[in-house]
Amino acid sequence: MLTRLLPPWFTEHKRDLPWRDTGDPYDVWLSEIMLQQTRVEAVRGYFLRFREALPDISSLAACPDERLLKLWEGLGYYSRVRNLKKCAQVLEAEYGGRLPADHGALLKLPGIGPYTAGAIASIAFSLPVSAVDGNVLRVYARIAGDDSDIAMPETKKNVEKALGEAIAKAAETADGFDPGIFNQALMELGAIICVPNGAPLCDSCPVREICAAFREGQIDKLPVKSGKKARRIEERTIMLLQDGDRFLIKKRPPKGLLAGMYEFPSLEGYRSEAEVLAAVKEAGFDAVHIRKLPDAKHIFTHVEWHMRGYLIKLAAQNRTGDQLFVTKEETEEQYAIPSAFSAYAKALQIEQGADRVQQKRNDGDIL
Repeated sequence: MLTRLLPPWFTEHKRDLPWRDTGDPYDVWLSEIMLQQTRVEAVRGYFLRFREALPDISSLAACPDERLLKLWEGLGYYSRVRNLKKCAQVLEAEYGGRLPADHGALLKLPGIGPYTAGAIASIAFSLPVSAVDGNVLRVYARIAGDDSDIAMPETKKNVEKALGEAIAKAAETADGFDPGIFNQALMELGAIICVPNGAPLCDSCPVREICAAFREGQIDKLPVKSGKKARRIEERTIMLLQDGDRFLIKKRPPKGLLAGMYEFPSLEGYRSEAEVLAAVKEAGFDAVHIRKLPDAKHIFTHVEWHMRGYLIKLAAQNRTGDQLFVTKEETEEQYAIPSAFSAYAKALQIEQGADRVQQKRNDGDIL
């Protein structure tokens, strides 16, 4: 019944998204990776820019790491784009630069798990397999009246099996049944009708008549999901070291959180103004002005950064080769600075703008 009701609804009500209906497996793969833990509206622009810059798997495989990270800048979860490149290189070496139309082969590729493999296999190649993400788990739990904990791996495996069997049966018996359309319909239902936050829009649901949770008044009790482990809190002091129209950035280690990205220098813990000035002096710089900036916070999956910031203006420096002072324009073109530092990047831009206005006043360009 579900395999019969959902596809017509999806065909009529699906959102217009730039990666849909292109007929290119690369678009399916790229969009599914971008959409992991990221809102659709945030992905639209990134997808179009990334797709224009790297139009195929070969260009992705050959892309320099810094350019790749710059294209992904602000989208977060940077391991995704690193795995995209690793996967593209495997595809170039072993599959002629194409995604294989084989579910088992897809599962063996870097960065492609059960959900992504199922999405690519069904949407790009119409293979009769399931694609179960958080939206689908929620929809299935309500329709089936299943009170299993959807945070448990065993529950996801059971749902993948149940939906896989239903898809395989429909593919054998129903004329014109498309596994990719069905999987997308389940995802879409969870995204715009059977929503994760707030009350589901049951009056607009095409399958409410077969939904056990709707029928039995259990909508607010399903799905069952155990609580997440509390995030670890890390306190950091961010230092914006400004030398004229340039500021200091440094590259993070090649492994770990935000690996290979650029950041503002920082100190562990909350530091006082005096401690910051001492650290600046120890690093070989002469500070001529320091000002505290507003506190900021950034949430990662398992950790929260609670940040205290300072703007430190430096005397003219004799820079050594290992110090990277850059302009705002250079960061926009070359250096990927994570959104974790967006509050301080914005503060620095405001400060530089004020400096330019003051300089024009000093030069007599502004009355």
